[in-house]
Amino acid sequence: MSEITFADLGLAQALLRAVADTGYTIPTPIQAQAIPQVLQGGDLLAAAQTGTGKTAGFTLPLLQLLMDKPSRQPGKPRALVLTPTRELAAQVEESVREYGKHLPLKSMVMFGGVGINPQISALKKPVDILVATPGRLLDHVSQRTLDLSAVEILVLDEADRMLDMGFIHDIRKVLALLPAKRQNLLFSATFSDEIKTLADKLLNQPKLVEVARRNTTNELVDQRVHLVDRDKKTDLLIKLIRDHNWYQVLVFTRTKHGANRLAEKLDKIGIPSAAIHGNKSQNARTRALADFKTSKLQVLVATDIAARGLDIDQLPHVVNFELPNVPEDYVHRIGRTGRAGSPGEAVSLVCVDEFSFLREIEKLTKQSIARFTIPGFEADLNVKPEPIPMGGNSAGRGRGQGGGGRQGQGARQGQGAGKSRHEQQSKPTGHGHRPTGSAPRSKAAEPRSQGGQPQPARQAATAKPGNAPQQRRSQPARPVSALLSPNKR
Repeated sequence: MSEITFADLGLAQALLRAVADTGYTIPTPIQAQAIPQVLQGGDLLAAAQTGTGKTAGFTLPLLQLLMDKPSRQPGKPRALVLTPTRELAAQVEESVREYGKHLPLKSMVMFGGVGINPQISALKKPVDILVATPGRLLDHVSQRTLDLSAVEILVLDEADRMLDMGFIHDIRKVLALLPAKRQNLLFSATFSDEIKTLADKLLNQPKLVEVARRNTTNELVDQRVHLVDRDKKTDLLIKLIRDHNWYQVLVFTRTKHGANRLAEKLDKIGIPSAAIHGNKSQNARTRALADFKTSKLQVLVATDIAARGLDIDQLPHVVNFELPNVPEDYVHRIGRTGRAGSPGEAVSLVCVDEFSFLREIEKLTKQSIARFTIPGFEADLNVKPEPIPMGGNSAGRGRGQGGGGRQGQGARQGQGAGKSRHEQQSKPTGHGHRPTGSAPRSKAAEPRSQGGQPQPARQAATAKPGNAPQQRRSQPARPVSALLSPNKR
């Protein structure tokens, strides 16, 4: 059986030309399943990990559904895409422009952290597709510079992150402003109970597309844990970067201050580095990301929310300088690597204080992560764990970074996850040594000593798409859980 192509998905020639210009020929699984469903006009619930190509999975059919009737009304978009962060909003709108370059449709992006007046000027012209963060969107509505009464299609991108950042109240306000009759598309990297609740209220008889196991990590990502004392983490990171000549290393820290401090230390010793987080101006964040993509910067240090939406092709290394206290954030972090069929590596520097976080991550992903130590950086496993300081952007405090300036209610700030190559100097904890490239799987339980035999990882089952009918508003919506196979409910 021959492999499916974009031409097989029912896309218009103008869109196929734009796709061909990007060099892509074969759709990813999420694109192959989602595009025909969206073109049929019904609601869609799509669960797909970051890096699976989900943005094109909704932008391509969105453009096709709108292409025959370009908007002539200023400030009244026909499609609305909501995203949790500035970076993701900018990248989604860039994809809209790239794939729609042969069409007469107009798009714009709006988010906080930048001046509102240029956005107001842009809204005085017709716009077909608006990509926005919730806070800035509501700012425009309150100033009567934006009218949402003509929206035909709503997309919630990375809905799980929007809930984590406390945007549920803003989302409800936006929904109240939209026409009752519309097409709804909800995309999420994880498929939590909160997402199912939102989907039950938002979607009408949705089709379900789930191309990856719930809350699981990409199998192309080589994961490992280095057990190390907290005060040795920076020195160990420097050693790994220098010994293995790592470039394009994305490092996650728990707090904005920690990101600044680590980037400054690395930069001072000759490892070009920069930090991105919610306190940085949008111009500074955009510049740092551009320098990182072109390898002018060797290391980019980020907080979880600031890194959402970062789209870096073939990013080889992600490092969790600190583990997240929200295990789903680990999945998001290491999803930055291992994209588009390319292998990636995620390295986590774990001290005794973070063992409980590690257990929760392994419980969520249903796999064990191999533990290693490097001579001279061994962790003292007999030290009594200390409370983890959550910092100024911890759970339930402060503003959601990059969210357009609205207060985050219950935002959860996690720690980092990373990728790395198997280090020749490193050795697995356990009896004896193994050669590089054959890292053992270790127990999910808290490591208590350098001993103990590794256990093989357990694989989670994959749910299949459902077959819900497409009628619009003809009957009460079935609960999303009814669409899932029994092991997903």
